[in-house]
Amino acid sequence: MTGPARPPYVPDAITAVLASPRFSATLTHLILGFAFSTHLLRSLMGWPGLLAALVCLVVLATASMIARRQSIEWHGLLPLSILVFLVWCALSVLWSGYALQTVSGVAYQLAFAFLAIYVALVRDTIQIVRATGDVLRLLLGLSLALEVLSGLLLDLPIAFLGVQGNITMLGPIQGVFGSRNALGLVSLIAAISFIIELRSRSVRPGRAAASIALALLGLLLTHSPVFVVVASAVGIAALALYWLRRTRAEDRWLLQLSLLGATVLAALFAFVGRTGIIDVLNAGSEFETRSSLWREMWRLVEVHPLEGWGWTGIWPQDVSPYGWLDFVTGSRHSSALNAFLDVYFQVGLVGFLSFVVLVALAFIRSWLLASNKKPVVYVWSPLVLVVLLVTSAAESTVLVEFGWLLLLICSVKAAQGQSWRRLLSPSPRNELTP
Repeated sequence: MTGPARPPYVPDAITAVLASPRFSATLTHLILGFAFSTHLLRSLMGWPGLLAALVCLVVLATASMIARRQSIEWHGLLPLSILVFLVWCALSVLWSGYALQTVSGVAYQLAFAFLAIYVALVRDTIQIVRATGDVLRLLLGLSLALEVLSGLLLDLPIAFLGVQGNITMLGPIQGVFGSRNALGLVSLIAAISFIIELRSRSVRPGRAAASIALALLGLLLTHSPVFVVVASAVGIAALALYWLRRTRAEDRWLLQLSLLGATVLAALFAFVGRTGIIDVLNAGSEFETRSSLWREMWRLVEVHPLEGWGWTGIWPQDVSPYGWLDFVTGSRHSSALNAFLDVYFQVGLVGFLSFVVLVALAFIRSWLLASNKKPVVYVWSPLVLVVLLVTSAAESTVLVEFGWLLLLICSVKAAQGQSWRRLLSPSPRNELTP
């Protein structure tokens, strides 16, 4: 005789909830909201509260992924470029002089990577755009409300958030994001998301127009010279994609090569004329701060050129060489203010090359998808990557928290829709009509 059937470890009702599209949509909103609100949450709850919230999100995402395992397309789950970079960062604990900080930094990085993979696997691109738009509408509105409260109603700074109430002088402001450059970055990503929502008719025109105005207002009030350059790069990239998408399929490759050549020349001219650009943007003081930090970092890179000092992500101030860099520059830094130099410093030449491959593949794949596929939603990923990568010349946001999350979401979504084998024989139905 057989005994009574053993009850399932997880009741069917709970499994059904975890596997439901509504749960995935809600969790995606929570993940994106958390990633963009880390400065706000750290200021309110400290690191223990922030990490507890992160662990809860990872547990929920794990449970949801297990419940949805039959419906998820596991083939090509993780681009190898992401895996190589993550493995090298994890291996850096073997030679790091601050092993505890490296383990903590790698765990923090892996947690956001897992959340990014979850979002990319369970949500379509348009659903991710909608969720990003919903989250950023709320956070930008909250930022402006707090600036008005501080500058106009209370006439007092909100010290724990770093809000100075400079809105009475029309900026610079930073909202709930910790710095004006972070607000500028978020505002640009928001503007791209809102425009895609409008073009795809995902929201009502009035709501989309108000959202775009909110994002542009936030961008203008930052007074950040960095984002004059970044916004210009995004505008040029958007025009290039518009041109490509309206070009006949047989002529598109020639235009792609022409745009690549023009981009390389523009980058060379910008590098040669960087002093004049800095003077025009009145960014001398910001550049001097970065320049002194970068000079000292280049000197220290020579100590561990191949393997780096060890991964930390966000810099700890209480260990060498980061405490030394703060001492030499006379100010506290949480990053190198340049993502590529930051990677080179922390994980050496090997890590730098693997990171370059990661971002290059993500951008090329997403750019080709946007060029060749008709739905306008495919334009979102390459434009967001342009924002992240151009900003990487002056900030390290792409390496941690919301920047890292968005980079991996774009990378995974691009890998799902584009491979080198498909480039050799593109399907006619994926082509844009002339």
